Amino acid sequence: MNTKFNKPISLSLLLAIVSMTFSYSQNSVEITPNPNDSRVITTGVPFMLIAPDARAAGMGDMGVATSVDGFSQQWNPSKYVFSEAKSGLGLSYTPYLSRLVNDISIGYASYFNRLNEQSAVSASFKYFSLGEIRLTQNETDEGIDVKPNEFTFDVAYTLRLADQFAMSVALRYLRSDLAIDQVPNSTARAANSFGADITGYYQSEEEAYNDFNGRWRAGFAIQNLGPKFKYDDGGQENFQPTNLRLGGGFDFIFDQYNKLAVTAEVAKLLVPTPPITGTRIEYQDDNNNGVYDEGDDTLISEDNNYIIEGQSTDVGFLSGVFQSFGDAPGGFNEELKEFTWALGAEYSYQDSFAFRAGYFNESEEKGARKFFALGAGFKYTTINVDLSYLFSASKVQSPLENTLRFSLTFNFGDGTYQEF
Repeated sequence: MNTKFNKPISLSLLLAIVSMTFSYSQNSVEITPNPNDSRVITTGVPFMLIAPDARAAGMGDMGVATSVDGFSQQWNPSKYVFSEAKSGLGLSYTPYLSRLVNDISIGYASYFNRLNEQSAVSASFKYFSLGEIRLTQNETDEGIDVKPNEFTFDVAYTLRLADQFAMSVALRYLRSDLAIDQVPNSTARAANSFGADITGYYQSEEEAYNDFNGRWRAGFAIQNLGPKFKYDDGGQENFQPTNLRLGGGFDFIFDQYNKLAVTAEVAKLLVPTPPITGTRIEYQDDNNNGVYDEGDDTLISEDNNYIIEGQSTDVGFLSGVFQSFGDAPGGFNEELKEFTWALGAEYSYQDSFAFRAGYFNESEEKGARKFFALGAGFKYTTINVDLSYLFSASKVQSPLENTLRFSLTFNFGDGTYQEF
């Protein structure tokens, strides 16, 4: 019995295997990379990363590890418990794309108050106006005027955990009203979301060296941690510009009148890197020429968003934070290119006059922002006036190039606290 049925079964199985092998050998795959893929990481509400104050701008857009000032809310509110003033108010206005238009700008206001030796509270409001835009359907349409804008409001609480170290947590509400809702049946709307910052700051006591005294500074900030948002029901979800900042610096205190502060800072967006994508076509190569010929071959499947290298960016914001450290298609070398760095220096005389200079660098593949900056500051009684100017060093023109930026700081109860 066994011999009688074993041969037909074995023969059928062999024929099936041969048939499957022959059929599979006819299938081919063609992958064409997308030539328009960009290596630049993009996010929603990028204005949140723009330096609003002239002091930070004059040192190459840095502030996580510089000494405390009225605008520390933007960079590192942990610094506020090291302020000698009881409270302070900062105001700034920055023209944007001033070489092209005259109604795009960033306004910023911040306030802090030291509750006691150990804690402080602070808040800020940042407003980005894109000016007035006229929308028309055709050349005869009078059109309507719209004023797209974005803003954020945040509050922070800072606690001193040791004599030289403090940490802060900030909570933020953001609104981005860029959607055009004049199209019939459109679901476009203003996008709303929330975020949080976690920061820390260290400032040593003044130490005596051979020819000068000195003080060390260090800081970190994880900024804009929050959920993704979109402008309409079926639209793309946008990451917030979640950002990591690390910095350190040293104050050369030559005497009671002269001080030179040098600072270095690195930053990285904690957002997934766009993968290298392309079109993947699986087909049956009927004419055996190794190329997909439409109409001649049988199409089995087609994927226009096939990931060739890298990882999908369709993840939650927390997963995106961890993924951002190892998802670059170019490996570790490309991950390093995603860090920006800046160097800055500030010379001050009698705490009444300051001169600043800085340099900011970003990889050519990740945005190519490179610029030098100069700045100055003046103090009169309780008022600080700061200004800065940017010189682009890149083939990519900066929106803030050739723009003179001003900011004002009002310190109340100066000298209430003695930190040194």
